[in-house]
Amino acid sequence: MHLEPSIANLNTGSFGPLPRVVLERANQLRLCLAEEPMDFLLRQYPPLLWQAREKLASFLGADPTRLIFTANVSCAINIVASGLSLAQPGEILLTDHEYGAMHWCWERAAQRQGLTLRTFPLPIQAEDPAEIVAAFAGAMNERTRLLFFSHVLSPTGLVLPAREICAEARRRGILSVVDGAHAPAMVALQLEQIAADFYTGNCHKWMLAPTGSGFLHIGKGNEDRLQPLHVSWGYRPDRRQFDQRDESGSTPRLRFYEFEGTRDPAPWLAVPAAIEFQEQLGFDRIRARNAELVAHVRRRLGEFPSLRLITPAHSQLHGFLTAYRLPPNADITRWRKVLWEKYHVEAPIPERPEGPILRVSTHFYNTVEEIDLLCRAVAELVSV
Repeated sequence: MHLEPSIANLNTGSFGPLPRVVLERANQLRLCLAEEPMDFLLRQYPPLLWQAREKLASFLGADPTRLIFTANVSCAINIVASGLSLAQPGEILLTDHEYGAMHWCWERAAQRQGLTLRTFPLPIQAEDPAEIVAAFAGAMNERTRLLFFSHVLSPTGLVLPAREICAEARRRGILSVVDGAHAPAMVALQLEQIAADFYTGNCHKWMLAPTGSGFLHIGKGNEDRLQPLHVSWGYRPDRRQFDQRDESGSTPRLRFYEFEGTRDPAPWLAVPAAIEFQEQLGFDRIRARNAELVAHVRRRLGEFPSLRLITPAHSQLHGFLTAYRLPPNADITRWRKVLWEKYHVEAPIPERPEGPILRVSTHFYNTVEEIDLLCRAVAELVSV
């Protein structure tokens, strides 16, 4: 791993650092692009793109003919929000714990289509997945046209039962769009089984792929629902061979959504190296290691009575993100300053209407010593 030795990076939930082999692969690809752009983009790139698509699809349990590469999850969600036409009147339904920028995205989509935007409260400390599903079922009604939710909540690390939630939406004729920003390589995904109408994700977090790699997976039956975000050379596809692999490394349908014009494709093409890196370590071993780190975080931060754990204990409802509510009188500016400037700990403190949160992300390369360093900083901060 490329890790800055002076920093305790407990923030894979924002950005994952890169394994050496992944950076080397991305740099190798960029060198080919720099040395002979035409040869690379015209001849080398298409087969590499298809190989990357098939590798990612296999890892996600997805269909490669419905898997679109994007720069990130925000881009993927914007493709859906901007490209869908929804029946009016009606509403777009979100939980009250969605990522702020994506809330704005759906707010704009609702305004453009003459719909309302409604949020409902999640039981974020649920003791059982069924409690979550019941909350979603109770929030949907005859006016709901689209349901948007995060597979893993960014602030608290709560893992939602996505398959069951999508089934409830489908039973009611409601489109489901899932923000899977944190899910790949944290949650063992089978997208065809989750059966969301649209599932989006990042590869640059827990998968440890380069920044600039994300995806949109289109559920069966939704292939023709969207218009592309960009109009470029894929805009007039050959519909006689819509889902057949073509000379561009896509299919005509995928290229319709995916092709933006000239771009650096290295992040997409390096995704297989990121998957293979963790495959060689063993995903079962990685998950076991991460479970040990999460348990250590809970033991150590549980020593501070003024911090309140807000990530559920149920094994199906949490992954590798652990969040604590800070004391009501916490000076957030001071907390951030002390963590970073004095202790060199990278751990975000997102602010929520209910109060600020300390969010700790632990991946296999983290150590118990780094967690203990965080706890020394917390001991100083709560003593004031």
